[in-house]
Amino acid sequence: MADSRALSAAETRDPHVRANERAFLREALVTEANAVLAFAERVAAGEELGLHAALDLLEACKGHVVVCGMGKSGLVGAKISASLSSLGQPSHFVHPAEAVHGDLGSIRSDDVVLLLSWSGETQEVVALASILKMDGIPTVGMSGKAKSSLARAATVHIDLGDLTEACPLNLAPTASTTLTLAVGDALALALAQRRDFGKDDFHKHHPGGMLGAGLRPVTEVLRFRVGKNLAAVPDTSSVREALRAAGEGRRAGAIVLVDGAGRLSGIFTDGDLRRHVNGGGLAALDAPIASVMTRHPATLSTDSLVRDAVQLIQEKRLDEIPVVDRDGKPVGLVDVQDLIAMRVVRE
Repeated sequence: MADSRALSAAETRDPHVRANERAFLREALVTEANAVLAFAERVAAGEELGLHAALDLLEACKGHVVVCGMGKSGLVGAKISASLSSLGQPSHFVHPAEAVHGDLGSIRSDDVVLLLSWSGETQEVVALASILKMDGIPTVGMSGKAKSSLARAATVHIDLGDLTEACPLNLAPTASTTLTLAVGDALALALAQRRDFGKDDFHKHHPGGMLGAGLRPVTEVLRFRVGKNLAAVPDTSSVREALRAAGEGRRAGAIVLVDGAGRLSGIFTDGDLRRHVNGGGLAALDAPIASVMTRHPATLSTDSLVRDAVQLIQEKRLDEIPVVDRDGKPVGLVDVQDLIAMRVVRE
C-alpha cells in the first residue's frame, strides 16, 4: 500500500518540479564526466602528471601494491586494489589509521603503496607516507593538490588537478572520487598492458563466474564429441540412415553431416526432422538427407571461447553449433542447454 501511495505521488508531482529534477541529475552526471574528461585532455596534452613515473614504480613492484585511503577515498581505493588484482598485479587494501596502529606488518619491503587523499592533507595518510618514506618503501601519492603534504612525502605524486564537486555545496566527494577511481583503473590497465597481460592470463585470474566461464575454451565444455557420443554421418545417407547412425537414447539435438573428405557439410536438427516428417509423412524418411540438411551452418573453431558460442547463439538464435578443426572436420557440437546449465545463457 505504501509503495502504491509513493507511486501515485510521483505520478502527480508538478511537471516543473520533475523537469528541474531531471536538469539537476543531468548536471551532476555532466560535472563528474567533465572531471574525467578534463584530466584525460591534460594527459593527451602531455602534461607531466606523474603517471609514467607511477607506472615505472608499479611495474618494478615485486610484492603487492598496497592501497590506502580514508573515508570515500578508502572505498575507491578498495576498488582500485581489486582492479589491480584482477589484472595480474597482487594487491590488497590497508586502512591508513589501522596501519599506524599495528597493521604496518601488512606492508612489506618489496611492496609499493598507493596513497589516496584528495586534499593531500589527510592526517592518517600523510603520517603513513612519512613512515614509509623513512622505511624506504616506495609510494605513489594521488591527490588534487600538487603542493600538498602528500605530494612532498610520496616517492611519486599524481596531480589530479583542481575541480568542482557535483555537490551543490561543493563539499560531498563526488567528482573527485569519480576521477580518482578512473585514474586508478587507468593505471591498472596500463600496467597490465606493459606486462602483456592477455586473455589467458585474465582467465586464470577469473576462473569463476560469468567472466571465467566466458573465457574457457569451447572444447573444454563439449558434451557431444565426435568419436565418443556424436557420429559424423556421411551426407550421402538417407534421413532414416542418418537417424540410425546417430544412435538412440540420449543424443545431441542435431546430426552433423560430412562429405567424402570428412569435412562438415551440414547439420540436421530435431526441428528439421519434425518439419520434414510433418510435411511428407514417414515416406520423407527415405529422402536423401543432403536435400533437407542445413548447408554451411554457422560453426565454431577449436580455438573459440565459450563467449564466442554465447554471442553466436544470441545473434543467430541457434540451439546447436558444430565445432570444427582447422581442416573443417567436426570435433563436437555445442548444445545451448549446456550453456544454460553453465548460466552463461538464459532460457
